[in-house]
Amino acid sequence: MSGLLNNQVAIITGAGRGIGAAAATLFAKEGAKVVVSDRDPEPAEAVVAEIKAAGGEATACNGDITNPAFPAQLVAKTIETFGKINILVNNAGYTWDGMSHKMSDEQFQAMLMIHNVAPFRLVRAAAPYMRDAAKQEQAEGKSPEPRCVVNVSSVAGLHGNAGQINYSAAKAGIVGMTKTLAKEWGPFGIRCNTVAFGFIDTRLTAAKETAESVKIGDQEVQLGVPSHLRDMALMVIPMARIGTPEEAAGGILLLASPYASYVTGHVLEVTGGMGI
Repeated sequence: MSGLLNNQVAIITGAGRGIGAAAATLFAKEGAKVVVSDRDPEPAEAVVAEIKAAGGEATACNGDITNPAFPAQLVAKTIETFGKINILVNNAGYTWDGMSHKMSDEQFQAMLMIHNVAPFRLVRAAAPYMRDAAKQEQAEGKSPEPRCVVNVSSVAGLHGNAGQINYSAAKAGIVGMTKTLAKEWGPFGIRCNTVAFGFIDTRLTAAKETAESVKIGDQEVQLGVPSHLRDMALMVIPMARIGTPEEAAGGILLLASPYASYVTGHVLEVTGGMGI
């Protein structure tokens, strides 16, 4: 590999499975020291073990990203272990679908919490080690280290999607947050971009009939997409196939890499052409 991220430290949330896990291993191959964060310890530790077996550096910091105290704990663990933060990837999330006229407040607010509030809290917790650190470097006449935030959105946030008014609203919201942060942190050399994914092969898009569920509070939330909708999706994807987590991770890497050094406030669609 080319070492695009040599000597950089990256936090990736939701990194125990799917796109997050693929991004963690890819970042490590490119030289980054990776903090793998997930709600479930076992898959996160497995990703760390894989990275270390390949000669990379990684550590796990597990917990519920929607817990108000956890973002500060995640940042503290990162600084304690690796001493700095260069890249923050807000990837953790899930879906809780339902038609608008049947959706509860809890169901709607849950999507805002995981896709908007949690990333905001993590950015705020990281600010002293990203924004303030870059500002100090500038004051000392130094060129700031490369730093960036990559947020994860979806075609649902760009175009809407039936049965996902909560998810679509939240994924549209992260785009607005991204553009705001790009304007606030840009003067300190910190870039902030969004990757909007289409149909990527993860547990969120598995056939609902056989998909996993997650427990949110007292609710058991079924993940996945009905099989007939998976089939229909292929009809509106010009590349006529579902994307892989590794392809999705490539989009995150692109925006975190030096090749995007003058790209900020951008929404990169990694969709196989879906939604064009």
